[in-house]
Amino acid sequence: MLTQQDLNQIAAKGISEEKLNKQIEEFKTGFPFLKLDSAAAIDHGIFAPNEEETSKYVSSWNDYKSDGHAIVKFVPASGAASRMFKDLFAFLDADYDVPTTDFEREFFDNLKKFAFRKELCGVCHDTDGKCMKELAADGQYKTVVRNLLTETGLNYGQLPKGLLLFHSYEDGPRTPMEEHLVEAALYASSNGEANVHFTVSHDHIELFKKKVAEKQDKYEKMFGVRYNISFSEQKPSTDTVAVNPDNTLFRNADGSMLFRPGGHGALIENLNDIDADVVFIKNIDNVVPDRLKDETVKYKNVIAGILVETQEKAFSYLRKLDTGKYSHEDLEEIIRFVQRTLCCRKPDLKELEDAELVIYLKQKLNRPMRVCGVVKNVGEPGGGPFLTYNQDGTISPQILESSQIDKSNEEYMRMFKEGTHFNPVDLVCALKDYKGNRFDLTKYVDKTTGFISSKSKNGKDLKALELPGLWNGAMSDWNTIFVEVPLGTFNPVKTVNDLLREQHQ
Repeated sequence: MLTQQDLNQIAAKGISEEKLNKQIEEFKTGFPFLKLDSAAAIDHGIFAPNEEETSKYVSSWNDYKSDGHAIVKFVPASGAASRMFKDLFAFLDADYDVPTTDFEREFFDNLKKFAFRKELCGVCHDTDGKCMKELAADGQYKTVVRNLLTETGLNYGQLPKGLLLFHSYEDGPRTPMEEHLVEAALYASSNGEANVHFTVSHDHIELFKKKVAEKQDKYEKMFGVRYNISFSEQKPSTDTVAVNPDNTLFRNADGSMLFRPGGHGALIENLNDIDADVVFIKNIDNVVPDRLKDETVKYKNVIAGILVETQEKAFSYLRKLDTGKYSHEDLEEIIRFVQRTLCCRKPDLKELEDAELVIYLKQKLNRPMRVCGVVKNVGEPGGGPFLTYNQDGTISPQILESSQIDKSNEEYMRMFKEGTHFNPVDLVCALKDYKGNRFDLTKYVDKTTGFISSKSKNGKDLKALELPGLWNGAMSDWNTIFVEVPLGTFNPVKTVNDLLREQHQ
């Protein structure tokens, strides 16, 4: 039973009582596993363009950009860096004082290779009168780590990942935020302007704005572009309630309900607020130094070229269907496009009369579209490309996480484990219809998907609910094209020692 305090609390967040009750019910029922058709593979849901095709798509994208379309680079950047330093926090709490694990030894053996070395040295000097190398030589390893992670030093343990120093350059080190500004100038600018949107947490938005104010002019001069940089936060209305293990409401000490951020799936609301023709989406930590950017830029151009060519083809078919002047052969051509290019199949298609077929084709063509770069599977954790059944009985490409797959189904688990490709979150999206109107992206979310996980607060166990993931259920009813891109375009930084990889040096 909800109290008046509860009702006031959800009203302040913009959450209806109906929505709250639905979340509580989802904890009780869980989410159904998805019905799989097959794992996507080359020539079976994944397109691998040859060199000639690659050049053609790059040209198509350059032509599109020159026509003055609105292009935005959308960067989810709300994550704190604390998980990057999990092993170093464990070292601080350990009952030993010298590097013991392989991770700890690798970190200290390579201190001079990190882009933040100069800043860390400066903090060590200021607080302890010695550089980090001298502190380590004296056995004060934990002092070095404290100066890196805590608020008395660089505070890297609490800062957003996007504002850490990742890469070294002659003119000074760069943060991931800066690397994304560089990328925007190289493949997402049009008519001398580059639009970049960062989604950030409330606690970090002022830090981001300050860093942008410091760096924007530098990169505008470097690339001859004018940046339009904007920010947004996850909306309070996308928070989800937490429950106890018995599915009753988890309450804070003051009796209020505990709400948690709804996960990256909440960002479909932020994306829905973007007024653009084409939007690139890429995670904040997947960036490389300039010497390796050529491959990234080339394949961003490729997937964008595939998007705009495919979209224009879909638009031309929709316009033809609108005229009512089409033959049965025309319909067969459109069916082939839906089945072969969009990889969307309807098992009972042959049973439809022409009038029903036209309704079906319009419905399948007139929806948001995305091209997803996928890389060969090298054992990284995360989602993969599949062909799955939709709510309407059709089969289409989807990005799935392991939690969406029934682990008791041996065939499904074999598909997941033997999948040839992996999703690195490398998307380019078309957000407007063939009449130039913006799609309401919230209408294309599969609301029967989501994630339930076990967490704790103040020593008490709880269950948390995540909304359908941004590139999973939140884009379930989009038209999706999987394109193989080189593994070199995927270089995430999940731990601080990942910065020691050759790709980040």
